[in-house]
Amino acid sequence: MLRGWTLVAGLGALTFSGQALAADAAAGQKVFARCQACHVLDASTNKIGPHLGGIMGRQAGSLSDFQYSDAMKESGITWDEQTLSQFLENPKKMVSGTKMAFPGLRKEEERANVIAYIVENSKE
Repeated sequence: MLRGWTLVAGLGALTFSGQALAADAAAGQKVFARCQACHVLDASTNKIGPHLGGIMGRQAGSLSDFQYSDAMKESGITWDEQTLSQFLENPKKMVSGTKMAFPGLRKEEERANVIAYIVENSKE
């Protein structure tokens, strides 16, 4: 189990500081609507932001066909449920200098749901 919280995609459960929350990928699809202007879930193309296909386990700033900020390339982040949740909560706080203009998702439940949706639907 990761420190802080863990996503169990097959069960759709998240643990935040010892509390279990049900992750709802269908609800996450609605949250992801906010992301679609800049991101897609398959590796076919980039938009304003990089594609999210195969994001879990990938080094931040590592897609060769996307122009990342130096801050993102040098962040040392490997994307997993925990790091993605932290980033989605407040992108500029986690990676000062990121190009991502999105202010963040403050609600844990929204982050859990959108991550469940990304895990279930991202394609390499």
